[in-house]
Amino acid sequence: MRPGSPAAANEDPRHATPGHALDALMEAVGDIAFRIDPSGLIRHVSQRTLRLLPSPGELRGTPLPALALDIDQPALRNAIVDATARAEPVLIEARFRAADKDTWFELRVSLLDGGPELLAIGRDMSAQRATEQRLRHMATHDALTELPNRLLLSDRIRMVIANARRSGQGFSVATIGLDGFKKVNDGLGHPVGDAVLRMAAGRLRKTLRDSDTLARVGGDEFVAVLPGTFNEDQVKLVTGRLLAALQSPFEIDTHTVYLGASIGVAVYPEHAEDEVRLVALADSAMGRAKETGGARAMVYSTRKPGAAAGPAQHDISLEAAMFQAVREGEFMLYYQPIVSSRTRRIEGFETLMRWKHPTLGMVPPVRFIPIAETNGLINMLGAWALKSALVQLRQFEDVARRDLYISVNISPRQFRNDRFLSVLDDALAFSGTPGDKLVLEITEGTLMVDPAHAESILGKMAERRARIAIDDFGTGYSSLAYLKRFPISVLKIDRAFIKDLPGSAKDAAICNAVLDLAKHLDLSVVAEGVETEEQLTYVESRGCDYVQGYLTGKPMSAHVALAALKEDLYTELLPDDLRAGKS
Repeated sequence: MRPGSPAAANEDPRHATPGHALDALMEAVGDIAFRIDPSGLIRHVSQRTLRLLPSPGELRGTPLPALALDIDQPALRNAIVDATARAEPVLIEARFRAADKDTWFELRVSLLDGGPELLAIGRDMSAQRATEQRLRHMATHDALTELPNRLLLSDRIRMVIANARRSGQGFSVATIGLDGFKKVNDGLGHPVGDAVLRMAAGRLRKTLRDSDTLARVGGDEFVAVLPGTFNEDQVKLVTGRLLAALQSPFEIDTHTVYLGASIGVAVYPEHAEDEVRLVALADSAMGRAKETGGARAMVYSTRKPGAAAGPAQHDISLEAAMFQAVREGEFMLYYQPIVSSRTRRIEGFETLMRWKHPTLGMVPPVRFIPIAETNGLINMLGAWALKSALVQLRQFEDVARRDLYISVNISPRQFRNDRFLSVLDDALAFSGTPGDKLVLEITEGTLMVDPAHAESILGKMAERRARIAIDDFGTGYSSLAYLKRFPISVLKIDRAFIKDLPGSAKDAAICNAVLDLAKHLDLSVVAEGVETEEQLTYVESRGCDYVQGYLTGKPMSAHVALAALKEDLYTELLPDDLRAGKS
C-alpha cells in the first residue's frame, strides 16, 4: 500500500475515527478480541482471533456465545449482561471451538467508554490448563505405573461404597503383593524392578473389568476394587485370574524373572463398611497368604488358619471400634521421660500410643496393639505416631531450649513392611528433624525372624543417621552375635531385671554384665522400670547412662511434658507421693 493513500490514512491513528482506532488497538491486545453490542452480536473481530478460531462463515453479526461450547454459553451470556448492567469488567473462563480442538480462554468483558458496545478480550489458557491437568494427574496417580495412587483409591472406594449402599449389592477389595520382588531389586537393580512393576501393572489391568479400579499403593503392592464381586465363587474366579496373570515369566532385556503373588480379600459389608478398614483387612489377609507360603489368595478371617473358634470373638467388637477410633481421632500419643541418671534432667522421651475410647475409657496397649498388628492397622498407626512424635520433638526443644531426642517403638509388622523406609523418610522430611535425634526401638525377636533382612534395613536406617535401640534387652533371643552384626546404638534393660534391685543378686549380676558389655561396645544403656531411688542410685553407680520409669516420670500428655521441660526440674516429674516426701 502506497504511503499517503486514503486507506493508509485511515489506518493511521492520527486520522482514524474512534471506532477504527479501537479496532486497530484490538490487534495489539489479547489472544482473541471482539467488539460486541449489548445483545452479544459481534461487530468486529481481530485478525489474531480469526487465525486462532477459523470460521467457515462471517463472524460479524454472529452471537459471541455461539462460538463457545454449549456448556459454557449460559455463563458467557450472563457475563455480557452483567458487564452491561454494572459497567464493570467481568472475568469468565470459557471454551471456544477451534478447527481441531476446544481451547480454554479467560475473557475480560467490559463496557466501552460512552457505550453501548462492549469489548471482550481473551487470553489463551491452554498451557495453564494443561499444567493444572498434569499436576492433578500427578497428585492422584503413581508416577511409575500411571495407576491411581492411595489418594484416588480412597476416593474410588468411597464412591463404590455409596453405590453399594444404594443398590444393596456388595463388593470386595483385593490387595495384591508380588512374592519375592525384593530379590529383583537387590539382584538385578531398580531399573529392572521398575520394569517388572510396570509389566505387572499392565497384566493386572488387562485382567480386570473397566468398572474395576486398580491402584498401586507402594512397593510391590497393588489394590483392586471389584464392584459386584462379593460371593465365594466370584472372588475365587477373579483372584484366580489375577494370580495366573502374574505367574508367567517377566522378560526384561536379557533377564527372565519368575514371580508369584499373594492376594488378600476383604468383602463389603461382611468384613467392613469403610475404605480404611477394608484396605487394612485385605492387607492383613494378604500377609497371612504370604506367611503360609505365598502364591495364593486368602479372604480375611478373624482367626488365623488352624486357630480354634471362639477365643477371638471378644476382640471382634474391639477391632471394629479401633477402625472407628482412627476416623474419630481417639488415638493419642503419650511421652515418658528418659532422664540422665547423673544430672536427673530430661534428655529425651519414649513415645507411647494410647487409645481413649468414649465408653471404655483408656484401653490398655496390651489389648489393642496385638489386634492392630494382626489386621494391618499398625502400619497406619505407626506411620502417624512416627511423624507426630518428630513434629512434637521440635516443640519440646523450643521450650527446653536445648537438644533432645525422641524414641519411637517399631512393631514387627512395620519393620517387615516394604514401605517402612519410605514412611521414615516422609516423617523426617515433614518434621525437618535430623535423623540423629530419632531412636527407633526394636525388639530382639523382630530382628531374629529374618537376620539378613534386618541387617539390610538397619543399615539403611543408620544411613539416615537414626539410632537403633534394642528394646527389652535380655528377654528375647539374647544372641550376642547380633550386637556385632547390626548397627545398634542403645540397649534398654528390661524392667524384669530392675524391679528387684538392689536386693536380688542374680538381677544385679545380669545388669552388671549388660552394662559392662555395653561399655566395651560403646553402646548407651537405658534402664527401664526404675521406680525407687535405690534402683536409680544402683544403676547410676554401675555406669548406666539413662533411666526411665515412674520415679522420673509416668507417661504423660504433650502439654504436661512441655510444662515439665519449661520448669526443667527433676522433682516436677516425680509421682505425687514421692514429690511430697521430698518437699
